[in-house]
Amino acid sequence: MPGSVGGPRILLRRLREVMAEPESAQKRLDKIVVLIAANMVAEVCSVYLVNGARELELFATEGLKPSAVHATRLRVGEGLVGDIAAHARPLNLADAQSHPGFAYRPETGEEIYKSLMGVPVLRSGKVVGVLVVQNRTKRHYTEEEVEALQTVAMVLAEVVAAADLIGAEPDEPDLTRQRPFHIAGSSFAEGIALGHAVLHEPRVHVTKLIAEDTELELKRLEQAVYALRGSIDDMLETEDLSHAGEHREVLQAYRMFANDRGWLQRMLEAVKTGLTAEAAVERVQNDTRARLQRAADPYIRDRLHDFDDLANRLLRQLTGVTLASLSANLPNDAIIIARNMGPAELLDYDKDRLRGLVLEEGAPNAHVSIVARAFGIATVGRAEDILEHVEPGDAIIVDGDTGEVYLRPSQEIISSYSEKARFRARKQEQYKEIRDEPAVTLDGTKIDLYVNAGLQVDLPHLEESGAEGIGLFRTELQFMIASTLPSLRDQIDLYRAVLDAAGDRPAVFRTLDIGGDKMLPYMNLAASIKEENPALGWRAIRISLDRPALLRHQVRALLTAAAGRSLRIMFPMIAEVAEYKRARALVDKEIARLDKFGKEKPASLEIGTMLEVPSLAWQLDTLLPLVDFVSIGSNDLMQFLFASDRGNPRVATRYDLLSPAVLSFLRHITAKCREHETPLTLCGEMSGKPLEAMALVGLGLRRISMSPAAIGPVKMMVRSLDVARLEAFMEGLYGLPDRSVRAHLARFAEDHGISV
Repeated sequence: MPGSVGGPRILLRRLREVMAEPESAQKRLDKIVVLIAANMVAEVCSVYLVNGARELELFATEGLKPSAVHATRLRVGEGLVGDIAAHARPLNLADAQSHPGFAYRPETGEEIYKSLMGVPVLRSGKVVGVLVVQNRTKRHYTEEEVEALQTVAMVLAEVVAAADLIGAEPDEPDLTRQRPFHIAGSSFAEGIALGHAVLHEPRVHVTKLIAEDTELELKRLEQAVYALRGSIDDMLETEDLSHAGEHREVLQAYRMFANDRGWLQRMLEAVKTGLTAEAAVERVQNDTRARLQRAADPYIRDRLHDFDDLANRLLRQLTGVTLASLSANLPNDAIIIARNMGPAELLDYDKDRLRGLVLEEGAPNAHVSIVARAFGIATVGRAEDILEHVEPGDAIIVDGDTGEVYLRPSQEIISSYSEKARFRARKQEQYKEIRDEPAVTLDGTKIDLYVNAGLQVDLPHLEESGAEGIGLFRTELQFMIASTLPSLRDQIDLYRAVLDAAGDRPAVFRTLDIGGDKMLPYMNLAASIKEENPALGWRAIRISLDRPALLRHQVRALLTAAAGRSLRIMFPMIAEVAEYKRARALVDKEIARLDKFGKEKPASLEIGTMLEVPSLAWQLDTLLPLVDFVSIGSNDLMQFLFASDRGNPRVATRYDLLSPAVLSFLRHITAKCREHETPLTLCGEMSGKPLEAMALVGLGLRRISMSPAAIGPVKMMVRSLDVARLEAFMEGLYGLPDRSVRAHLARFAEDHGISV
């Protein structure tokens, strides 16, 4: 096998012969491990499978003691085999016993073997087992050997599945599919939808894995990819999608993935190892899924759904299994139920009949969520186990405002939500009526309401929402949707468009906030460091100060775009005053460069900082004389304040933003900024909810920035509020020992007729 692709082909042919023999599944496995060991010149080859108890059980071995078969078991995560299963990644160790994760099992007799290579056995992206080879000598297996073993593992997964060795469970009547069922998920796109459940099209199942004619398979694959790319081009030219918008940009990014030469090359290489075109697509997608699922960056993990969608479409091209006429079979009030999907899959459905979308997985910033919002489709994600409880045609209610889903709802629930849908429609009309009215409280206090943005397609929202400016422009989004690092010209064009849209209104640009959960696909920034806590690691201003050319390049684009106009720049993730001074010095160098070359400068320049790290709150007397403004990033600030990962569902709701601790902390910051006469804004998720926004006004904030959709509800709250009365009421809340004062604030709002 080392040094050529002939080895895998020979092994695959022999595996096919074994698979065709009329023997028991156990005997087939016993023969397979012997074949693999001989082909890879390994002294040991073992297959561990996930059993009904969710343990890794030794099912077959060549080289270890035969008595260990079915007797040796490991938990997922235990030992090296368990580590491979837990992380869905290969391990290649020259001295396995010296690894801290090595778990000794005396019944196997493996203590005499030094080197180990193991790969996950993946089926539909899930780990169903582990395939391992071992040798007595210390050796590091080649990349070609690792890839060959991965190809064999894919075939092995189908052998095991066909023999019902995995995933076999007794059939039992499921009464839960007949009763009403409530699921609390997460809101991905606002709206209320009442309708009937439609299950999303399942993935194409590949049955023929081993190629008869490799050259023919290569041609089939290339032709199918060409046809796939053409179909995506056609989709983007349809009337609904030809106009600009964020949904169009994400679909263009989707087209970029389809045209990625690396993706095609990996599939072609898989065919050359002896797989059919279909099996190569599935092999590459299994690898992609395993790799992206363990990525720390949610943005990169979200791209997995786009690749899943592409792989499924490509499989349909290859197999000739066309999608059913989805629009023709849809009810007029369809609500699609899926584990997950890519943006193009959603567009296969007739949007005039589509009312809602429910996903078991997903993320609010995933591409399918963006497309759903663009088309006004109420969407709930992270609706755990919904596919276990739903039947096609079930009555269903999707509450995209709260993230709740009701299956087979009672008549009382239906009546309640019918009224809620009518009430919501009336509210939207009211928001439109006050769009051009000022956000002034009943006692005459002006509250500045800004929008958060990040792409050029967000700019029309500035006018549509009636906002007074852009409180946060996330410059990293341009970098995240691009296939390569945006050029200086690309950046200048975007920043100039933002300033054009803002006109005389303020627009605040946050410099690159990458790293942590926002790594760029084309920049291997953290290749040399595996970070246990990426949110606390090398990110945002830390990257910019260590890679000053990146920051100076961006600042140069901002200064050029703002020539003759007002410019506001702020730095993310500042933890101490010294970091701010270093970042500010880089801006000063770029200003000096403009002077040197006689280029026009901005008419005015304001430099500020995000306050996201609690340490900075105790340096405000030193910081505030140096800055022109401060913006609280409540998302990061609160997770750091409580040491609570906001992306972890176990702890994300453990602490309430409306707690005495949070309100007291924010009041301290507000008071310091007022003392130094430094403008202060809050631009996290907290500001976009009327009750939370009311509390922010009550503790002294007069500028808040939010999503465009939140402007209407928050403005209505502001215009029904008496600030002096609220401030007096809140004085009694800061010292309470309660976990939350949410109920107190809600009662105050109700008692005083405040719209929250």
